[in-house]
Amino acid sequence: MSDRDAYIALISSLPGSERLFIAKQPPLSRLRLERRLTALTPEDARVLKVLEHALNWSDYDMDVTDSQAIQRCKDALRDIPQPTLREVFTERMDLRTAVAALRLRHQGGSPPSGSFGLGRWSRHITANWSDPTFKLDGPMPWMKEARQLLDAKDPLGLERLLLSVSHKQLKRHAARHYFDFEAVAIYVLIWNIFDRWAQSNAQDAAKRFEHLAQQAMAGAAEIDFDGATA
Repeated sequence: MSDRDAYIALISSLPGSERLFIAKQPPLSRLRLERRLTALTPEDARVLKVLEHALNWSDYDMDVTDSQAIQRCKDALRDIPQPTLREVFTERMDLRTAVAALRLRHQGGSPPSGSFGLGRWSRHITANWSDPTFKLDGPMPWMKEARQLLDAKDPLGLERLLLSVSHKQLKRHAARHYFDFEAVAIYVLIWNIFDRWAQSNAQDAAKRFEHLAQQAMAGAAEIDFDGATA
């Protein structure tokens, strides 16, 4: 069987689900998903592992340092050759940086010097620190709601919002990929969103967002998202 035929068979075997926040668990177990993923080529399996490791909330331990988190992002960009998956990664870093900035400012933090966090909007956020949404309403229309949820001290609601935004971003990319590796990788990332929500509770959500704000304080270390720096 050719790689293409194998991927067609793999994707055809993956159950779909649109019931985010309604379903109590992902459409299949991680064990069953892993069994299906054995159809990936070694190189594609490696890229998927890099992508998941860089994006999954659960892979960022509470004691990971700023420099370690940033280096993981640099390494991921260097090791992900597919343009669509690089865009997926960039969008997630943009989201995390924007939310970390909201969190820091909510806690009374002053605008950092230079850039803030990671992504394409790091300098823009610093330059527009006093604006309620850092003037990101266009590219990030969800920012106003995110700020309101922070003000309301609703970390679980904020997590739900951000998972929903990430889900929509992934579905948009999925519409352009059907029976290729990118389609498989996007499916796995969506599976992770379902799994994250199934495990969510308010206390854990609060801890994650607190740590996110602390990580993004390493604003002096920038990443070139058009081409990963060394």
